Amino acid sequence: MDKDFANYKSNEGESVPNNNKFSFMKYSFILTPATKTLGLYYDNRIRMFSERRMSFLQTVVGQPTNPYLRLKVRRDHIIEDALVELEVVAMENPKDLKKQLVIEFEGEQGIDEGGVSKEFFQLIVEEIFNPDYAMFTFQQESQTVWFNPTSFESDAQFTLIGIVLGLAIYNNIILDVHFPMVVYKKLMGKRGTYHDLEDWNKTLHSGLEKMMEYEEEDMESVFVQTFRVCYTDVFGSVLHHDLKPNGDSIFVTQDNKKEFVDLYADFLLNTSVERQFKAFRRGFQMVTDESPLNLLFRPEEVEQLVCGSKKFDLGELEEVTEYDGGYTNDSPVVRWFWQIVHSLSHEDQRKLLQFATGSDRVPVGGLSKLKLIVARNGPDSDRLPTAHTCFNVLLLPEYENKDKLHDRLIKAISYSKGFGML
Repeated sequence: MDKDFANYKSNEGESVPNNNKFSFMKYSFILTPATKTLGLYYDNRIRMFSERRMSFLQTVVGQPTNPYLRLKVRRDHIIEDALVELEVVAMENPKDLKKQLVIEFEGEQGIDEGGVSKEFFQLIVEEIFNPDYAMFTFQQESQTVWFNPTSFESDAQFTLIGIVLGLAIYNNIILDVHFPMVVYKKLMGKRGTYHDLEDWNKTLHSGLEKMMEYEEEDMESVFVQTFRVCYTDVFGSVLHHDLKPNGDSIFVTQDNKKEFVDLYADFLLNTSVERQFKAFRRGFQMVTDESPLNLLFRPEEVEQLVCGSKKFDLGELEEVTEYDGGYTNDSPVVRWFWQIVHSLSHEDQRKLLQFATGSDRVPVGGLSKLKLIVARNGPDSDRLPTAHTCFNVLLLPEYENKDKLHDRLIKAISYSKGFGML
């Protein structure tokens, strides 16, 4: 992959590619999402290195700049602090968004080698999609979030959220975000259509499907639907929108039902949230505009980049886990550990993944792509297991029996939060 990526970069921007430097990345349709993700990772790291080198050169000539995008936030004011700092960067020097992100939680010891950033994104995503902010609505049936068409928040706020999503991809961090697929389709420059409704609102899509399949001539009296549609604002008040001029006087018939369905879908997925999504996409592109994201990835693959793989198989993780400090895969503590892990509930398994790596999300390609190290942390003791999330290292004392390991492990994954707890 290293050589293939080098060939891809050497041909980048050339009108006549060098035939001696073939690259599979030029033919992304044959590559797996995991391979594309690795290529994107290389590309992003090169840009980060370029920004650090530029900062060094500016320092040499007497114009010192920070080689990193540093954000210092308070844990209990994470939204306010992060969005204010990002707004300053976006307005004064948007190129700084291409620098490697480094997070510092005020009053905490954690040095960001990746783990602190993971927690930062986890916390900020939880806050952003909190119903109290009313920037997004939650669709219960599909368990997805959508832009609130009646949100009072400014365009700048949605732009900053787009920046956050772009920064997560750029810094190779997976988020617990539940957008319908049409969001990623729209991020790639396409419009939402009637068929995209199924992934977002199955009940609505099913109702429209029945309308499309109805062949009788009494459609007007059966459906009693005009070209005026209803929706609710943030206060629950009912609002109306005419899909066509004088829509309230135009009934849906066999002749115009397809037009109604297309206009309704266009209103829901495009025009009603045009302001919010345009600002959101603008922020996203401020980070990703120079990356090969649009060239390499399909919308469903961008979703994997953001959310990770849906496949959760800890057997894959066990196969690739490495051991250190005297442990091997035959050590009693290691055998007990995996027996305990496989007996945990799905929720506790995700808590363990969160504890050891800083994220409960599965990377593109599955858990076999995640390198976990289980290391010995001294002889038997009453201490809890600890972790270096920046490096995916889980530290286990050599507990004297399986029950003790189980007790300490459950306590660790249930109550551990933040950095500086070691």
